[in-house]
Amino acid sequence: MIKSAFLSLFTVLFVLLLSSNFSLAQNQVGIFDSHTDIGACKHEGFASFNPSDQTYTIGGSGLNMWFGDDQFHYLWTTLQGDFILRAEVKFLGDGVDPHRKVGWMVRNNLDSNSPHANATVHGDGLTSLQYRKTTGADTEEVISDDTAPDVIQLERKGATFIMSTAKFGEPLKVVQLDNLSLDNEVYVGIYVCAHNPDVMESAVYRNVRIIRPEKEDYVPYTDYIGSNLEILDIESGLRKVIHQSAHSIQAPNWTPDDENLIYNSKGHLFTYKLADGEINPLNTGFATNNNNDHVLSFDGSLLGISHHSADNDGNSTIYYLPAKGDSTPVRVTKTGIGASYFHGWSPDKKTMLFTGQRNGQYDIYSVDVASGEETQLSNFKTLDDGSEFSPDGKYIFFNSARSGTMQLWRMDADGKNPVQLTNDKYNDWFPHVSPDKKWIVFISFPEDVDPGDHPFYKHCLIRLIPYEGGEPRILAYIYGGQGSMNVPNWSPNSKKIAFISNSN
Repeated sequence: MIKSAFLSLFTVLFVLLLSSNFSLAQNQVGIFDSHTDIGACKHEGFASFNPSDQTYTIGGSGLNMWFGDDQFHYLWTTLQGDFILRAEVKFLGDGVDPHRKVGWMVRNNLDSNSPHANATVHGDGLTSLQYRKTTGADTEEVISDDTAPDVIQLERKGATFIMSTAKFGEPLKVVQLDNLSLDNEVYVGIYVCAHNPDVMESAVYRNVRIIRPEKEDYVPYTDYIGSNLEILDIESGLRKVIHQSAHSIQAPNWTPDDENLIYNSKGHLFTYKLADGEINPLNTGFATNNNNDHVLSFDGSLLGISHHSADNDGNSTIYYLPAKGDSTPVRVTKTGIGASYFHGWSPDKKTMLFTGQRNGQYDIYSVDVASGEETQLSNFKTLDDGSEFSPDGKYIFFNSARSGTMQLWRMDADGKNPVQLTNDKYNDWFPHVSPDKKWIVFISFPEDVDPGDHPFYKHCLIRLIPYEGGEPRILAYIYGGQGSMNVPNWSPNSKKIAFISNSN
């Protein structure tokens, strides 16, 4: 009897617990915990998430977000410490009041008079970093010279808040606020304020990211943070996270049959099935210390890898095997002559391109797959890297620091007639040619990065130029870098790319 009563009580409590947890889960909207009106809004706001394109739609009324009191609709979660918040936003409709607002809000609490930092864009285009230092104090602001941006980023570094904004496809403009002492534990989220208590305004947010950056004292190649496997639509710029990992995953290839992505993690390779998200190890035999230089042949039949071989003093050594794995890798580059980092196949699969450490410098080499005979294609004291054949085998695209910063170049397949393709303040790496030979996509590191380095965990840009060269266009603003897109990453129809972004 006692046991039966105990079990009955346990069952009731268990059901109540499940019901409570289910209710909490039902309140979640995408990556956010919940949504609510802040302050005495006359009309109840709303928020929704579209899982197919990972966009958020928010509607809100509210008199204002100014002086010592705020009224708006807030889609929020909670964070501690430092973070980076990024999204692209568009108002829906022409609006009623020119001062309607959208943006990122960081608050100590959900009270209408809470201290806060607010990266905001108004309906008339005014862009500012607004803030309230203490409870109930008047709101102050730092006005940006940007007008009507749709990319809004807010970064916290202790008591420093940095707002970065841009019209999509253009460089970010930055304003900074120092010495704003918000709580370590804060609410963060996106919002809409109508600036008119009698109307509802709404907006759509896309490419919404909440990023936890690396710690300042992290040790590169020892300390890693988590990864997002993303797909980017070239025409629209819309991104979708298809897989998240607490591990470092790097360098996704897109298989020519349009069925899988191949990526690296902890020296091993994995396949991600695009149809259903199934992940499986790709068996590369003894080669279990691979870096992120793995490339499929143009027809998808062979997979080239760079494995740190004990037979070559632990140096990166090039091998190949069938793309399906389950076979002993065949060594291509010789041992005892330095490191070799693989980057590209010739269309006929007879030649491989790599960056070779030879004679005290890193240059681009080709190697005959059958014989292992090498041909040096560049010869500069500065770094040449990221070499890749064009689909017709006529050209080799690569990145080189020979002009002072790391820029994109093209040369003939025999190494002759080098032509510089980019020339600006960024450091450009890893040019990847689209299968239809119309575009080159690449990653750009900030100007304060050493030209010879491509580090982890930086604010980077994914950019695009026409195949013949031209003015670069920004496709994505990411937190990533090393491992984000080291290898050819185009979809077979040349409409999308896969890449890695990072968050702790």
